Formats: sequence, structure tokens, C-alpha cells
Amino acid sequence: MDMNCEFRGIGMTSQRTRERLVQRLIQEGISQLAVLDQIRDIPRHLFVDEALASRAYEDTALPIGFGQTISQPYIVARMTEALLAGGRLKKVLEVGTGSGYQTAVLSRLVDQVYSVERIRGLLNQARERFHRLHIRNVHLKYSDGGWGWPEHALYDGIIVTAAPLEVPAPLIEQLAIGGRLLIPAGQGGAQQLLQITRTGASTHESKVLEPVRFVTLRGGTE
Repeated sequence: MDMNCEFRGIGMTSQRTRERLVQRLIQEGISQLAVLDQIRDIPRHLFVDEALASRAYEDTALPIGFGQTISQPYIVARMTEALLAGGRLKKVLEVGTGSGYQTAVLSRLVDQVYSVERIRGLLNQARERFHRLHIRNVHLKYSDGGWGWPEHALYDGIIVTAAPLEVPAPLIEQLAIGGRLLIPAGQGGAQQLLQITRTGASTHESKVLEPVRFVTLRGGTE
């Protein structure tokens, strides 16, 4: 298959299908044009199993193996929009590379992305996708994401794609003052999407954005 055709998609992965998704996100309240452009342009069908490619532009989470999911496009857009509400960021940490889709969206909107993944199989798949898409400003690490990536701190923003019961303190400590952390937290049906802004060396403010449902943030590697 021609590589350009593969990226553009056909049928249920075509540009027309992507545009319908973008219009739905606009109706759901996503308004930042730069974010909507990336949802439109990035080939989400390349981040899921080929058998699920026809569902890639539905506004729904999909399984990606290893007990993990690719997040619903609305949630990707919502978290990205909230992270970038103050303008373009230089350095962002992502905890949970997963399929690499959220990473790819961020890569077009920030200068550098540092992404940590605890499941080696997912990390290897994501690395190959970034290579195919010529994404060169993403740095990957195989590690327990709860510890963040302290060697490259402080970060202008941090985004977490799995839900801990409580916000890990190391992530707040790795935020620059004025930086934002977007993280789902809580258990099962009681999860909330939080926006935490570091206001000083030992202070931060927390704001609940909306209820969400994410896979659980687990420790260790596999």
C-alpha cells in the first residue's frame, strides 16, 4: 500500500470520517483550533489493531492489548486543551505512552515530549509508529511512570493517561512553578480529571474538570 494513502486512510478512516469526529468534538465543547487540527490530521487508525481500524474515528476508547486502551478522542482533546490553555509549552512529561496516540498529538503542539511507559510491548509498538510518522521530538523511557522522569525535570506540563488512587507526589515535584498537571484520579466510577497547578516550591492548586473513566495506574514494569 502507498504510505501516503495509508496515512490518509480510506473508507471509515478517510478525511471525511475524521472531519465528522472533529465536528462532534466541537459540539462537545472543544474549541482550541490547534488541538482540533491534530485530531483531524493524525491517523488514529495507525494506533489501533488493524481489526479495529474502522472504529478509529469513533469517539470511544478502544483496546490496544496488555489490558490497556487508547483514550477516547474527546478525552485526548480535553486534556490537551487544558494543558495548553496558557500557550505553547517547551517541555512536557507524559506518564503512560500506551499506543502513542496522545503522545503524537502532543508532539505537534509542544517543543519536546518525554514519555514513560511501564509495558515494554506497548513502548516498542509506539516507538515504531513514531518512526513511521517521522515524529522526532518524543523521548521514550521504559519505567514505572509513578516516579515520572526526574532527570529531565522541571516540566512545563505533565499529562497522565492512567488513574492512580491518589496523585503521586513526585509528579507535582517535577512540575515547574506555574506548570500544570492533568491527571485522572480515584477509583472506578469515582474518578475525576484533575488540573493541578504548581504555585510555589511547596504549594499547588487543584481543580476538578469532570468525571472520567481510565485504566488504573499500576506500579512496576512488565
